[in-house]
Amino acid sequence: MSESPPFSTEHADLRESIRRFVAAELRPHAGEWEDARWFPNDVFTKMAQVGYLGLKYPERYGGEGGDYLHDAVLTEELARCGSGGLAAGIGAHIGIATPPVWKFGTEEQKERYLRPAIAGEKIAALGITEPDAGSDVASIRTRAQRVSDGWVVNGSKTYITNGVRADFVVMAVKTTGEGGHHGLSFLLVDTDQPGYRASKLEKLGWHASDTAEIALNDVFVPEENLLGRENQGFYLIMANFQWERLLMALGAVGAMQVAFERTVAYTQERRAFGKPLTGHQAVRHRLAEIATTVNTGRCVTYDALRRFHAGEDAVQQVTMAKLVTQRAAFDVMDACLQLHGGAGYMEEYEIERMARDARLGPIGGGTDEVMKEILAKTLAL
Repeated sequence: MSESPPFSTEHADLRESIRRFVAAELRPHAGEWEDARWFPNDVFTKMAQVGYLGLKYPERYGGEGGDYLHDAVLTEELARCGSGGLAAGIGAHIGIATPPVWKFGTEEQKERYLRPAIAGEKIAALGITEPDAGSDVASIRTRAQRVSDGWVVNGSKTYITNGVRADFVVMAVKTTGEGGHHGLSFLLVDTDQPGYRASKLEKLGWHASDTAEIALNDVFVPEENLLGRENQGFYLIMANFQWERLLMALGAVGAMQVAFERTVAYTQERRAFGKPLTGHQAVRHRLAEIATTVNTGRCVTYDALRRFHAGEDAVQQVTMAKLVTQRAAFDVMDACLQLHGGAGYMEEYEIERMARDARLGPIGGGTDEVMKEILAKTLAL
């Protein structure tokens, strides 16, 4: 299996290993877990056993000592698991909830939270979004009140992936009365305690993942669970957004590739008017357009990934990658469903599931509209 920059032959070998794991351990259960609207926690344990929860983390915490590129390969290959919700639940733990602990946590916090997360013993969630605060993180209202040995937290979070099953939540809270971006802090909130309640939300797609609404009523958080500096949480949010958006772009590229491959196989096998569907020019041309869209998304995403990995200021390129791949993925799924005809509307062929799962892309991690506004600023418009 060949690789394109910024990937190497090492990443190609990893890709093959992950693809085998996904085919053997995840994909066979995707339908069952979608129907159950839940996947078992031992998925994390199995992934930890082969090192996939800690690919980019240092060996001293139980990781594999790799880097962001190794995680990028994993994200693309998880698109082959057959369930967007399963990929999202795994991705939330690996890609958005544990990185802040690694980047900003004390050694003691890393031992208490990052190490067991890499081992699959603790499941993590990121708690930023609220009923009245999505992309506008400055509007966060969940408040942490100082007490003698820590904080008492009151408020609510919503649309939190892994929020029901999480053992801890990396949570954004207000720690001062100041408005705007000032006074935001991050706390590591243990979920197994009085006053913490999480309820599962039902969704259009991502059925196998748990998406929670969280209520916090006088939840105590000890002093040592402050992540990073007090009242400097906005910078932590911004630091993680770039990687989260890159992961979404990579996941969309992977999903589009899977949909394209399955649609090619179907249209080559399915016959109409005495010949395979690919014998008709209109079908061939539509598949050519889809292939071009997939490759365009991959090139833009890999360029952003290369820059991010090199430590460049890649906000513009990451934003472009996130923007162009999310809507494209939904359009590609719709086109693939159309090429499946009536079969595409049936659960049996999974294209309908892929179309539902893709719809979140232009919303999650920053809406298309927010992405365009960020781009406008980077272009000095």
